[in-house]
Amino acid sequence: MKLKVITSNPGKVAEYQRSFDHLGIEMEHYKLPYDEVQTSDLAEVVDKGMDEIISKGVRNFIVDDSGLFVDALKGFPGVWSAYAQKTIGNKGILKLMEGIEDRGAEFRCCIGCDIEGQRIIVTGICRGTITESETGDGGFGFDPIFTHGGVRTFAEIPVDEKNNVSHRGNAVKLLIEEMKRRGLV
Repeated sequence: MKLKVITSNPGKVAEYQRSFDHLGIEMEHYKLPYDEVQTSDLAEVVDKGMDEIISKGVRNFIVDDSGLFVDALKGFPGVWSAYAQKTIGNKGILKLMEGIEDRGAEFRCCIGCDIEGQRIIVTGICRGTITESETGDGGFGFDPIFTHGGVRTFAEIPVDEKNNVSHRGNAVKLLIEEMKRRGLV
């Protein structure tokens, strides 16, 4: 079986492939622009995106939307994380967090999967904290400023270890459970 991963980020495709290898599911990087509805709800963004992708005749795919939700910033950047990453980046988030003691945050990943004509939407969460500075050169996005266990950032841990605890890894686990429950794998 092959699923198209609709993203402009090849790092996501590699993470998905590692998670689905044991099921014999091949991931295909598929670039397809689609409009993202402007809302503060990741699941709504994914659901509307799936509608548009299906309307273009594409089936058997995975699409996701992720965000970093910082407690002290009232959930910012949230669904606007990709835009925040492009405009203010990690340094901008760290600047906003200067002098703030509550560094709690969570990554959320909502995955939508169209498989065999069935629609599945799940959301995975990973709680952690925002670090005081950027560390590590792995991962992507906000990985260098987010730590799950308080010792190393997501940019400092190997992909397989990250997949075991990350928001996307947790969402993938939920997706696989639901695919099994429905007899799709």
